[in-house]
Amino acid sequence: MTAPSPSDSSPLSFPLFVPADRPDRFAKACAAARDSVVIDVEDAVAPESKAAVRRIPEGALPQDRKVRLFLRVNAAGTPWYRDDVGFALAAGFDGVMLPKTESGAQITALRAALAPGMEVIALVETALGLSRAEEIAAAADRLAFGSLDMAEDLRCAHARLPLLMARARLVMAARLAGKPAPLDGVTASTEDAALITDDARHAAEMGFGGKLLIHPRQIAPALAGFRPDPDLIDWARRVVTASADGSAVSVDGTMVDAPVVARARRILKRAETQP
Repeated sequence: MTAPSPSDSSPLSFPLFVPADRPDRFAKACAAARDSVVIDVEDAVAPESKAAVRRIPEGALPQDRKVRLFLRVNAAGTPWYRDDVGFALAAGFDGVMLPKTESGAQITALRAALAPGMEVIALVETALGLSRAEEIAAAADRLAFGSLDMAEDLRCAHARLPLLMARARLVMAARLAGKPAPLDGVTASTEDAALITDDARHAAEMGFGGKLLIHPRQIAPALAGFRPDPDLIDWARRVVTASADGSAVSVDGTMVDAPVVARARRILKRAETQP
């Protein structure tokens, strides 16, 4: 059996959501985002407006952009889903984010309706979807955690301890499928930079590979949460240096063996790629 590829072999990702009914914000979002923008026709648009937003003015979707552009469609089975997917294909999006993903079959059907190379991000935000996390991870390009909806579906608080199991399962599912580490859910506050950084740091500690963002103000604090702190970077450098000859050594009074060295190298790699 072939081991899964390392989940942190792919870069961190911080998709920035923008409402589909605000085309005036598309170019600004693409200029601000770190790597990707998600135009949202699901939660951000009222039911009576969902058909209208597919008539986005020509030129509103930036063609010369430095980020990838995704469309968060409405969930499979809703009256808007088929037309949303058709719009994503016709408008030339780089991929689709599927909310309320609850089976690998939904991803397979979505891929059949998209052009080759279009990426599919599966947003897992229900108990049923979580129970099928492994098959969803195998079918999708990447998992993302819809923590707010998951908390509502589980009837639990939107807090770290009640959602610990859900986060851990998504990280494990992505790892088993050999896919990039999943993207953590949003922080509802757009003003509390310390909270956003702390939430991002928790996601990084859990093994996530990025975080969903709902406002440009969240970008810098989210990046800070995923950035290793200076003391950790210093420790990692000393571990790698001390173990250069491959033998087991002691650093700061602690025995260093292969898994510790691997973690140290991973920390240094992240420090090198983080702005």
